[in-house]
Amino acid sequence: MRLGRRCYEPIHFNISELCHEHLKNVTNGHLIEKNTKYGLFDFDDSSENVGRLTDSCQPKTHIFFLKTHKTASSTVMNILLRFGEAHNLTFALPFGSQFSYPYYFTSKYVDDFSMTGKKEFHIMCHHMRFQLTEVEKVMPSDTFYFTILRNPVSQMESYFSYYNSQATFLGAKSLEDFFSNTSKYYIGTKSSNAKNSMAFDLGFDNNGRESTKHFKLMCQAVDIMFDLVLLSDYFDESLVLLKNALCWTFEDILSIPLNRRSKHTKQALSKETQDKIKNWNQLDWNLYVYFNRSFWNKVDNFGRKRMENEVEELRTKRIEIAQLCLQGEVDPDQMQDKSLKPYQSGIARILGHNLKPGLKESDSLLCQKLITPELQYLNYHIYSEQRPEKTLFHIALEWEGE
Repeated sequence: MRLGRRCYEPIHFNISELCHEHLKNVTNGHLIEKNTKYGLFDFDDSSENVGRLTDSCQPKTHIFFLKTHKTASSTVMNILLRFGEAHNLTFALPFGSQFSYPYYFTSKYVDDFSMTGKKEFHIMCHHMRFQLTEVEKVMPSDTFYFTILRNPVSQMESYFSYYNSQATFLGAKSLEDFFSNTSKYYIGTKSSNAKNSMAFDLGFDNNGRESTKHFKLMCQAVDIMFDLVLLSDYFDESLVLLKNALCWTFEDILSIPLNRRSKHTKQALSKETQDKIKNWNQLDWNLYVYFNRSFWNKVDNFGRKRMENEVEELRTKRIEIAQLCLQGEVDPDQMQDKSLKPYQSGIARILGHNLKPGLKESDSLLCQKLITPELQYLNYHIYSEQRPEKTLFHIALEWEGE
């Protein structure tokens, strides 16, 4: 069993015994080495071993995805929802649209979960504030854990656009205005997630200590708890690593980008503002630097040439499915099927898609699922099967956005 599967309390307090042992080793300068693993084996890029190991690889169906904010996580979630539905898997669902975010996740937030029950959950992929010990109560011991990060500069710009109506940003005319006087606008409460929002989602104190030692401990704790950390900045490479880690196929990871903003609501940031974002979000920045390095180490282990080939194949398949399905990406007011209109928030203008007319029935169903926003997908497909009493109206009342 991997150390991380028994190691979780937010590392700034109440560190559990195994996690404490790990952090003590780190503190003493003895870093615990963790093999880069994909699926059931270490990758060897030799053609002989690739063929042999691929034959023995079994698709994983016990999956936990920590859905972070403004990191292309909606597109990843769509992949998981389609895979789970296609394979008749059971999702661990919240009573509402999220697991009582921004409060720490506990197993009591999972609908139809009982510590004494025998119900098997295969996939958990909603927004939450992560707490591993509670997730482990719900998910099987062989669950594959992964999450996604993004460069904090672009993530913060997107975050402000989407959540500028939140109390944290009220009164700020722009992101530059906000960072010119963060002490005026930002109140660092336990539920304030605008600062270091990715570290917050991972369960850490986003307003806590900032030191080289703390950064190192935080990054290594995440590295232990998660089998894979994707980067939205290298989304296609991330999907290839995920595909091979889960022993899935290209068809399983096929996607159309969701929850994208109109370019008219994107803001170019000065070098000064970018530096302020990095400095203010030091936890997120250090997470990103650490896992950017880790990510490319995994790519090297996977094989650069092999990665190039698989990314090219993935992009070719995406172009093919887009040509089959889509008329184009459009402003939400121009969508032909208003039931698939994405949730709109703040000053962001979230684009949708129009499907081509005259699609064959089988193609039409796949195409529609590829472009269905998560709220509608959950209602039309997942909730209708697992919780038929739940309606879109009820879910919409609880919806807090991506």
